[in-house]
Formats: sequence, structure tokens, C-alpha cells
Amino acid sequence: MNQLQKEEYMQRAIELAKNGIHSCKPNPRVGCVIVKNDIVIGEGWHKKTGGDHAEIMALKSCEDSPEGSSVFVSLEPCTHKGRTPPCIDSLINAKVSSVIFSSMDPNPKVSGKSIKLLETAGIEVSHGLLEEDSQELNIGFFNRMRANKPFVRSKIGSSLDGKIALHNGESKWITSEESRKDVQNLRARSCAIMTSNQTVLRDDPSLNVRLDNFSSDDQPLRIVIDSTGKCGGNEKIFHLPGETLLHHHRVDQSFLEHLGSMEINDLLVESGPRMNGALLESGLIDELIIYMSPCILGKDAIDMFAFPAIEKLSDRYSFVIRDLKTIGTDMKLTLRKNNV
Repeated sequence: MNQLQKEEYMQRAIELAKNGIHSCKPNPRVGCVIVKNDIVIGEGWHKKTGGDHAEIMALKSCEDSPEGSSVFVSLEPCTHKGRTPPCIDSLINAKVSSVIFSSMDPNPKVSGKSIKLLETAGIEVSHGLLEEDSQELNIGFFNRMRANKPFVRSKIGSSLDGKIALHNGESKWITSEESRKDVQNLRARSCAIMTSNQTVLRDDPSLNVRLDNFSSDDQPLRIVIDSTGKCGGNEKIFHLPGETLLHHHRVDQSFLEHLGSMEINDLLVESGPRMNGALLESGLIDELIIYMSPCILGKDAIDMFAFPAIEKLSDRYSFVIRDLKTIGTDMKLTLRKNNV
């Protein structure tokens, strides 16, 4: 099997992993492809926490005996018993000849342990193939394992001159319908969605996922930051399927670490300029996703961020452009902090 074939099989495993992008949280998205005599005999992905892992699903789907096969997995096979038995045992019992996984498990208690176990069983092991793609798919999980906090994305809809609403607060709708539909996918892949009491009281948003065939059991946790205690509990956000957490303190590192302890991998912020400005000042935003409409609202409209004036360019907040695409009539700009 040449390198190009290996990359193709691993790419297929990563594509399979994306099938669980909305449903397997807080577990990582993992896909698996089993190949024997240059023929794919089994495929699988992790659908839901507590269900079969990708390797087990792939083994069960095999059209031929997996003995002597090559197994391509987008993440290191688990070696510990959690909600399900360790996948490593099933691979060894199946007598596969080689296991190729893209990225090692970021959990320091697990990372790399599968290698020795597989090699002791006489199974050839390699890793690192398309590693960046695999880690990008699970960036929230990797961030939580390494930094004990979720990966924080802030979603903003703006005009071309960086305004999110008119001076009177009117903001429906700056961006296109296609952009608003795309936001539903952002919400669906998130473990939690956070907003401020100002946004709740002003807009009475739902902040839930409204996609066809999306299970109410998979609704992200909704978090309302209400340090002034202004929310009365009658707002829409508190009475929809799913759970809503009311937090009466400011958002800081310790709160994010608390969310990490709750197994929150990806935190999506949908709020106004005050919260976005405070998070930006504190260095807590890992990624900005800006849906920018090709319109101009003028100097008196409301800015994306509210924070004290910067006096020196060296103090500016800088990001790296990760992606730029058109959605409907808008631009979708994905920006990430330099060190993430």
C-alpha cells in the first residue's frame, strides 16, 4: 500500500468522523476504515456517547474477516474502560495486522499507551498521517484536554464597516438567510452557547438548534451571564428543550475551567459588544467567526466590540485568517488567535 492510498483511507476516516459532529459530544469525533487486500471491508464512526466507538462499528460492519487487515483511525484507539470497553482489545482480538491512526489522544493519561499494547500483540503501528486535519475536527476536545477549558468561538454578524446594529438597536437582518442557516450548524457542533443578560432582555433569543432531524437531546447547554441579576426567568431561553445555566458572575479563566470540568469542548458566544469586548480584552476568545454583509451602516451604528481605546498599534488584538468564503450575499471570515 503506497503513501497516497494511505492518505486516501485516512481522509475517508476523517470524513466518516464528521458524521458525528453534532451528536457524539463531549466525546471526540472519530472515524475508522478497515482495508484488506486493497479493498475496504468495513467502516464506522462514533455516533453518540455511550454507543459503539468508530473501531467497533467498523469491525461489526466488516464484509470479510478483519484478520490481517489494516485499520485506519482518525484518533488513537482508546485503552481504558469508560462508558464502553477499550477498543484496543477488540482490535487485538480481531488479529488485524496494522493500525494507522492520525493523532494521538490528547489526554495525558491515555496518550500513546495504545502503541506499546498493539506492538506487544504483534500489530504494526504508525501515527501522524493527516494529523492536522484530525486535530482541527476535534479542536475543542484537544483544547479541553490540554488547557482544561473549552475552545471559545465568538460568532458575529456585521456590516462591511464592522457594525452589528443601528444606533437604536435594530439589527434584523443585517446578514443573509444563508448565513443564518450556517449559524445553526455552528450551534449544533457546540457543547454550549453563551450570551449576556443584555442580549436576552433586548432580543429574547432562543439560542437553540433549529435543524431538520436534530434531536432535542443534543441541544447545547445555553449559558446566560447575568451578574446584575436582571433576568426574571420568564424569558424564552429558559423554557425551551435543553438546559439553560444562569451564571451570576463575570466570565474569567476560572469559569472557563469550570465549563471544562463539565466536559464542554466547544463554547459558542452569541452576544453583544460588551461581552465580546470583555472577552477580547481578557484574551479568552480563541476564534472569531464573522458573517459580514456587503452593506454600510455608518459611524453612529453599534460596533462589534466595546472596550477602552487603544493608544498604540502594538496593543492591538491580532488574529490569523483561517478561512474566507462567501455564503449567500455575505462573506464568512474565520479568524484565530496566533497561539491556538
